[in-house]
Amino acid sequence: MPSPVRHAAVALVALFLVALPAVPAAAEDADWEGIVARARGTTVRFNAWAGDAAINDYIAWVGAEVGHRYGITLRHVKLSDTAEAVARILAETAAGRTTGGSVDLVWINGENFHALKDRGLLYGPFAERLPNFSLVDPVAKPTTITDSTLPVEGMEAPWGTAQLVLIYDSARVALTPGSIAELAEWARLHPGRFAYPAPPDFLGTTFLKQVLIETTQDAASLRLPAEDERFRAATAALWPWLDRLHPHLWRRGEAFPQNGPAARQLLADGEVDMVLSFNPTEASSAIAQGLLPASVRTAAFREGSIANSHFVAIPKNASAPEASMVVANFLLSPEAQARKQNPDHWGDFTVLAMDRLTPDDRRLFDALPLGPATLPPDRLGPTFVEPHPSWTLSLERAWQERYRR
Repeated sequence: MPSPVRHAAVALVALFLVALPAVPAAAEDADWEGIVARARGTTVRFNAWAGDAAINDYIAWVGAEVGHRYGITLRHVKLSDTAEAVARILAETAAGRTTGGSVDLVWINGENFHALKDRGLLYGPFAERLPNFSLVDPVAKPTTITDSTLPVEGMEAPWGTAQLVLIYDSARVALTPGSIAELAEWARLHPGRFAYPAPPDFLGTTFLKQVLIETTQDAASLRLPAEDERFRAATAALWPWLDRLHPHLWRRGEAFPQNGPAARQLLADGEVDMVLSFNPTEASSAIAQGLLPASVRTAAFREGSIANSHFVAIPKNASAPEASMVVANFLLSPEAQARKQNPDHWGDFTVLAMDRLTPDDRRLFDALPLGPATLPPDRLGPTFVEPHPSWTLSLERAWQERYRR
């Protein structure tokens, strides 16, 4: 059955593209050359989650490349949660620091992005000014210009795509669940062998959203703000479902992994047989790094799972907004996107449209190893759109009130 959410997103994309102003290509080229020239010799403080060694290594590679090519010093400000950068931007702005801020570029999406966008604290619109944005097809991939159902409006540039999957040890698991209902039954039959991270970790919160989408009687309400009565009605089946699941989890649901890497370590140590991932190539990448056994594989939810894009944004008070644009443009280059998708480096899916690449650039992706545990895109199943960003905080608070003792 066609999704009304998807139809709405496509319509939104069409309206957005019609509204884009026409700028002569020669003027765009000259302007970009000036931006690149002014960026040389500056420092970009890239605030990004640092909970995965492969991602940190990739950002270090980006830093070396933009240093060599553009004379930009990229400093990775390592975060345990993107909210740290958001809080810093809010505090600096409240203190009257409208220029010279401590955050130049931030890896962001969802409620963190909307918290800044709604307050007018982002620089831009800038995404469509990036030359490599022309390699993105927002009609075919509307999540590149929408974030948790709301339009990006050029205030952040797409960096990668993700979809919720299961990773499991095939030496111990023969049949994987294809839906949330089947996962609950699997956990009941295999007590203690599944774990999910505790919200507000983004993977744990994404799991809550997945369960919410599959259990609510009014999926359309998830596209609207999570007002009290709407939230109570939509989550009426969520909490009983979790109450039934938790006694069958690792440590009987009395403790939860702190984050995705911690859950993955439980799988590596044989304490559980199945965990979640928001990266369909994570298992292959972890196998290549020796972090998971070679018997680990990936499974998709047959009935569909949450998918989104993640982005980079520039705060309005950034010290180096133009240099940040140059870095964002490099992140969208075929070379950087292909390296990012390689499971030997990160394994994060590209936002680029293959039919917009040159033959040589297309070959960069064609040559990528799929990895022993990576499903081809046509086996990842249908995708669900993220709920309105206000649901994130409401779900996290309600979960913590109910299950944190």
